Order: sequence, then C-alpha cells, then structure tokens
Amino acid sequence: MADVKDLIGKVLVDVRVDYYPDELAFETTDGATYVMYHEQDCCESVYLEDINGDFADLRGEPILLAEEVVSEDADNDELKVWTFYKLGTINGVVVLRWHGESNGYYSVDVNFGLKEEGIR
Repeated sequence: MADVKDLIGKVLVDVRVDYYPDELAFETTDGATYVMYHEQDCCESVYLEDINGDFADLRGEPILLAEEVVSEDADNDELKVWTFYKLGTINGVVVLRWHGESNGYYSVDVNFGLKEEGIR
C-alpha cells in the first residue's frame, strides 16, 4: 500500500474528484495514478467533507508537501475522526478534509494507493 508521502517529487497532470463514492485520483507525469478513497462498511460513515485550495496549484510542478494529519474525538461511544491531507507545490497548497464516524469497531481510515496495485 502506498502512502501519500509517495507523491513528493511527483508532478501531477490531473486530479479527478468523484463524490459518489468519494474518491480522488491523482495522475502523474510518469503515468501512475494514485487513488484516495474509503471502502464503506456497515456501521460507519466516511466522506470527503471539504477541499480547501485549487487543484490547479498542484498541476505541472513537483509536489513538495504531502502529509496526513489525523484528529480523533471519542464521544458517547462514537468515534469521530478527521483526516487532513495537505498537498503542495511552489504554487500553493490544497487541504483535503475527510470525516469519519463509527461505533469504534469499524475502520474510518482513508485508503491511498497506486491504481495498478489493485486499488479500486
């Protein structure tokens, strides 16, 4: 499984967003496509809540920043997780905010990987 940090040094030619199901695809100049998504399960909910920034700032320049930051809140036997992905080039930064809720038993992780490795 790939990590979002694998995008550092890559040059994006396209970013596609599909809101049903929530999935992002990052196409690079070397022909690779990375996807970010969550495989929904029974008793949890994970979705792309917000995109802050302009994907145009990520195209055509090497990715200099690619990080994941997770914030959790366990409240009344509910697990709430916000996963932020920060991607940036010399032109600007885009922040993706994913929101997940679960009873604590089901995963609310966001998946990231190479499409060629059987991801999606």
